[in-house]
Amino acid sequence: MLNFALCDDNIIILNRLVKSLESIFIRNNINAEICLKASTPNEILDFIQTNTVDVLILDINLKSAISGCDIADIIRKKNKGVYIIFLTGHFEYALLAYKYKTFDYLLKPISDERLEETVLRLVEDTKNTNSRFLKLSNNTLINEDNINYICKEGMKLIFCTNTRNYTTYSSFSKIENYLPGNFIRCHKSFIVNVNKVVQFDSSDNLVLFEDGLHCSVGAKYKSKFLEVFKDGNFTNNLKCFIK
Repeated sequence: MLNFALCDDNIIILNRLVKSLESIFIRNNINAEICLKASTPNEILDFIQTNTVDVLILDINLKSAISGCDIADIIRKKNKGVYIIFLTGHFEYALLAYKYKTFDYLLKPISDERLEETVLRLVEDTKNTNSRFLKLSNNTLINEDNINYICKEGMKLIFCTNTRNYTTYSSFSKIENYLPGNFIRCHKSFIVNVNKVVQFDSSDNLVLFEDGLHCSVGAKYKSKFLEVFKDGNFTNNLKCFIK
């Protein structure tokens, strides 16, 4: 059971967050509950003295002498394993939030889709302790198992997953050494996670993934890309080859 504690001085936002989280728990069969919803810093600081909290969702600006960052600092010293998610209406606060080993930050107004993506990623993190994560330049963590492919666009890299895309400023040369063997360069602009490939169309040189996602295979990389599957190392997920 994951225990969520929430703190936001805006009661309307707080109640809406509770309803959204409860719907996410039910919809995804997540064993979790909201053990506290607080509108003041003292409420949550008193609660953690005698109660276990696994996930803490905090507004940064609580219109109080004690900020969400202050609460995070206090709780982090008591429980180094707690997941901290910050809420903020100001992007500049989000950069400050990472000082406290934040799992994620959510910019207001928060969409249900964005909240659900974060919760599912968090739940997966608790279950897959052996999973590898990539840390982007903005300190966002991405589970490598969720990446379909990485796309290069100018100075940017786009990490494509089934739920959303993540963007950072970097280059293939900087990340290739950090990627495991199931990530293969298939094009000057694409690196593919072959564990996520479900189909390859050799006539159009397209790699297909779930939900209609796809990317191209360049002529220079095609032979090496096909050799990966011929070696038999990554064939369990591949549904079909189109000749």
